Amino acid sequence: MKLKEIIDFIDKKIPKTLALDSDEVGFKREYDLEQDITSIKIYMDLLPENDVYTDNTLIITHHPPLFIPKTPTYIIHTNWDVMEGGANEALADTLNLEVIDYFDQNTKIGRICKADKKFSDLKKNILDNFTNVRTVNNLDDEKDIGEVGIISGFGLKNPDYIMLAKSRRLDILISGDLTQETSILAKNLEITLIDLNHHESEVPGLYALAEILKELKINVEIVDNTPIEKLEIP
Repeated sequence: MKLKEIIDFIDKKIPKTLALDSDEVGFKREYDLEQDITSIKIYMDLLPENDVYTDNTLIITHHPPLFIPKTPTYIIHTNWDVMEGGANEALADTLNLEVIDYFDQNTKIGRICKADKKFSDLKKNILDNFTNVRTVNNLDDEKDIGEVGIISGFGLKNPDYIMLAKSRRLDILISGDLTQETSILAKNLEITLIDLNHHESEVPGLYALAEILKELKINVEIVDNTPIEKLEIP
């Protein structure tokens, strides 16, 4: 399939116009749109050592690369985060939560979800699917959880989002990128935060994206190359 045909398909399914202002989506440089593509590789973050495909490959990356790739590389970022059926819905599905509203009404970043379950049940869903979980203001297992905020990726480093979660009377805000500043803010506001890790919270979205791209009937592969490693004593 021609590269142009694939990009036309992607732009129809995930319009670039949905991206937030100043966000980098699409190509970082010009590529030959008439070249044949037989394989798509999906990355969260593309690193220079990953730019090794010479023929017939399209790379799709969620975060904009910090270099200009030689391999045709297409960025799908906040347009995938905000669209209905995108990264946030994929995270909600993984957590077995029902989406009922946008978290940030202005940008459509994040979602508010109905839980209607004990904290122990929500905690089990989280720990069954994520391995690097941290929390601020842990809850009793028997506490009834009503509404939960979720933001795939970066939400817990933004103090404004912590304040917004509190003002919207959410029981919990789930996202990634927890900081000391937002931890202390949450302690003062008495709101529970659950940090899934930025990378891990966006992985469900990569699999949802792959399902859309499989409609093209060509090979689609997710390459999970998180740059963060555990430091271990031998």
